[in-house]
Amino acid sequence: MPFTNAFKMIKFRFLLLIVVINSISIVNCIEPISIGIAAGVGAIGFGYFKSQTYCRLYECCDDRSIPGNMTKLYESLSQTLFGQHMVQQHVMPALVAHLKSDSPSRKPLVMSFHGTPGTGKSFVADQIAQALYVEGAKSKYVHKYLGRADFAHPGRINEYKERINREVREFIQDCPRSLFIFDEVDKMPIGVFDTLTSLVDYAANVKGTDYTKAIFIFLSNTAGVRISDHLAELMKKGTQREDTRLSDFEEMLKMSAYNMEGGLKKTNMIEAHVIDHYIPFLALEKAHIVQCVEAEFQRWHIRPKQQDVNTVVNNAVNYDPKYSMFATSGCKTIEKKVAMVVNELRAP
Repeated sequence: MPFTNAFKMIKFRFLLLIVVINSISIVNCIEPISIGIAAGVGAIGFGYFKSQTYCRLYECCDDRSIPGNMTKLYESLSQTLFGQHMVQQHVMPALVAHLKSDSPSRKPLVMSFHGTPGTGKSFVADQIAQALYVEGAKSKYVHKYLGRADFAHPGRINEYKERINREVREFIQDCPRSLFIFDEVDKMPIGVFDTLTSLVDYAANVKGTDYTKAIFIFLSNTAGVRISDHLAELMKKGTQREDTRLSDFEEMLKMSAYNMEGGLKKTNMIEAHVIDHYIPFLALEKAHIVQCVEAEFQRWHIRPKQQDVNTVVNNAVNYDPKYSMFATSGCKTIEKKVAMVVNELRAP
């Protein structure tokens, strides 16, 4: 537990100690049989006391700290995510169904996002965290792993597998409604997720811990080029981009993830069919880049002139040589390019 969280809990326990001390004289007057009853009631009372004191000030694994605000997520993605109609069509409903209080789900929700850089995979994962938790992506119940930073050495694969298994168990034991984001999966060693399979499979309780409420999201550039190739082929045949369906891509993504280099290659997670949704993030076209630029200017509370938008688009975007219509870096470099233009506009 980080130092700040530990300090908060110390303060809470000190407050609880005062309550206990003040109650000793009352307990001493209670007959032995009543003490047993009081102990049971006390356990319930402790939970209630904590929810009305500590959890009103600090983050807890409860509805106040984890509201799961899907309306907020829908509005945010509608205003800031462009060119990804399948995310709205499938990710949102998957989350809503999983988060329902009366859901009879027997396993965690597991999603795998695929696409070239800048298409919105990390952005959507962060937006999900912002909507689920009051503290957003900074919540202590959001656990993010980066392929190149956290799992850089293939020779340490057994250490990494043990770490994932241990930490996932500990984090879910601490809060069943935890979110796990594994970014740069294509940069991770093969087999790193093998020990995770049993935890995300159909196992409602493992040693008294409920795993069914957790959410796992895997982010990967794997199959990004294949997604672009298939999208271009569909469009060439007359299918409108917005009319493409998940079924056009899902099996290809599953096979690519299983056969291409990265953390999901030959993994038993795919063999065991525990990944619920494979979501393609389509390569972005110029119209989507323009939308990204306009949205970024709005974040600065600036209504840009068309020439300002054109300046960013022309300086920030390169197109793939094969089709000459897909932005090679998507919206990934837009933020800093817009900041430069804003700085120039505000210069005296």
